[in-house]
Amino acid sequence: MKTEIEMAYQGGSHLNSLAISVQRMHLMQVDSVQRWMEDLRLMTECECMCILQSKPISIDDDLNSDILLPPHQTVRDNLQALLKRAWIISTELTKILQKLENNRWQKVHSTAVRANCHMRLLINEYKTFTRNSASEVHQYEKPLMEKCAELTTMTERCTHINEEQTLSTMKASISETLSCVGQLFSQMIELALSQEIQALVRETDTSDNIYSIGAAMSGLFSLTQEGPHLCHIIAKEGGVVSLFKICRQDRFRCLYAPALRTLASICCVEEGINQLEKVDGILCLTDILTDETNSESSRAEAAAVVAQITSPHVTCTQHLGSFLENMEEILAALSKLCQFASSGEVFLLASAALANITFFDTMACEVLLQLNAAQILINACHDRMRVDTPYSKDQVVTILANMAVVDQCASEIIQENGIPRLIELCKSPTERNNSDSVLVACLAALRRIAATCPDCIGDSDYQRLIKPRLVDSFLLCTNMEESFV
Repeated sequence: MKTEIEMAYQGGSHLNSLAISVQRMHLMQVDSVQRWMEDLRLMTECECMCILQSKPISIDDDLNSDILLPPHQTVRDNLQALLKRAWIISTELTKILQKLENNRWQKVHSTAVRANCHMRLLINEYKTFTRNSASEVHQYEKPLMEKCAELTTMTERCTHINEEQTLSTMKASISETLSCVGQLFSQMIELALSQEIQALVRETDTSDNIYSIGAAMSGLFSLTQEGPHLCHIIAKEGGVVSLFKICRQDRFRCLYAPALRTLASICCVEEGINQLEKVDGILCLTDILTDETNSESSRAEAAAVVAQITSPHVTCTQHLGSFLENMEEILAALSKLCQFASSGEVFLLASAALANITFFDTMACEVLLQLNAAQILINACHDRMRVDTPYSKDQVVTILANMAVVDQCASEIIQENGIPRLIELCKSPTERNNSDSVLVACLAALRRIAATCPDCIGDSDYQRLIKPRLVDSFLLCTNMEESFV
């Protein structure tokens, strides 16, 4: 049965994976006005199509295609456009269901018309950039548009009916048709995305041009930011295998960092980790981390992959056997990366990986003790260039708390003057950037250390931080005034 400390402390462990994406969030931000303008373009196109009843202006298919397809359009652009249009359609279908439940028949019909137009636009846009008449996606076109037309006709009929019993019957039929539209639409989008992702993976796998490979990887990375489902598709279509192939070739060293960054994102899903295990990805990561001729950015991104696959929330564990075989080398490389990190992001990625590793194997704590990791981490806390965010502080105190389980490690932390710093983080909200997760980790670390060496903590601090229940100490610390420190 877990102790109070373990239950409270492990509850905050999800930050180890979250911190990586939060630190990079500024890289993914898109100007809100720009995003609004892009969405507005899609909406105005839809209104135009409503007026034209979805009929093309030109009867010349080739001429029409040339107009619709900009010469600079890439697979990545195509996928982003496809995703945006799919998101709008999904939103419209959800609105239909909501309005249907409230019997708002006029709104149901107008939304169905909009969804129909967007569906036709999506199909036409996909045709323009696939240029592949044999694409399996096209088999969904006819049944999907027939169901959309059926939905529009049924909803229009309901706007002229007043009888409740008839409307109730129609409502059930509309729900059934809407469900069918949603199913066909999902299958079509899944297949379309898979085919376009295959093109990106193929470019990464077969091209010898660094710029082409880089562009393809950039496209894959942007897709990983759209959610776990796309990460699963990328892994299923060979993305992990292709990216590790890049990371094993010296001539592509300049591409290691973006390749590993993409791998870290893909490995948020089980299929990604399964593929990593099949290609012996742990050994490749170990080689990159331990080879100091690799750039710091490459080693930092390798640390990010390690942090991802060792997250306490990862359910699949078959890769851990291979990981344990290389653990000492990985820990040594990560400790050195923390010690000589040139930026806060590099330190965060390396320390997050260390923190996760200390969760699943106490032997890791003993190895870290031999590597003098406690001193490295405590010293880093005084360097605002390396430990510059509450997420970094959270990683440090997480590692120290897990190390404190081992008696010798607890003594090492005391010798390195880590108790005053942990106490200071508990007492001062400013020092911990008002982070609750840092506070929980500090309290957990102090309690483990106190179990080994109760005399190392002053009586006043013992009464506030150790003796009460963990939740009571937590509440006491969150309510402390700065003047108390």
